[in-house]
Amino acid sequence: MLILTLFVSSISYAGHDIFISFEQLPPLSQEFIKKHFGDKKIALSKMERDVFKISYDVILTNGDKLEFNSKGEWMQIECKYSFVPIEIIPVQILNYVQTNYPSAKILEIEKKRTYYEIQLSNKLEIKFNKAFQVIEIDS
Repeated sequence: MLILTLFVSSISYAGHDIFISFEQLPPLSQEFIKKHFGDKKIALSKMERDVFKISYDVILTNGDKLEFNSKGEWMQIECKYSFVPIEIIPVQILNYVQTNYPSAKILEIEKKRTYYEIQLSNKLEIKFNKAFQVIEIDS
């Protein structure tokens, strides 16, 4: 019965967003934001609790969205009115984009367990496996 109660409690608590201050983000996230987005202001930051994971979302006043895992590692960067800083982009992906789409900029990058996905300013979405080989292109 105790296990069932704990399980039900965790499910009812899952999906709750807790608004937090910048200082409550994991230190790795704080360093990342200072280094790559230090000239931007934070509109809000929150911790999202799911049954099996915790993540952090930061929204900047210019509309950029940053998502971090529980350790503070970036998982997704979405730039609405700017571009993903090139220092964040793995060099193999950056080289591929510069070679094949020289006029395009990377607006979004997402890091998953088995792949990376980017969205370009020319509306293409490109998926790379962990060896940085293109595995899918959508328009």
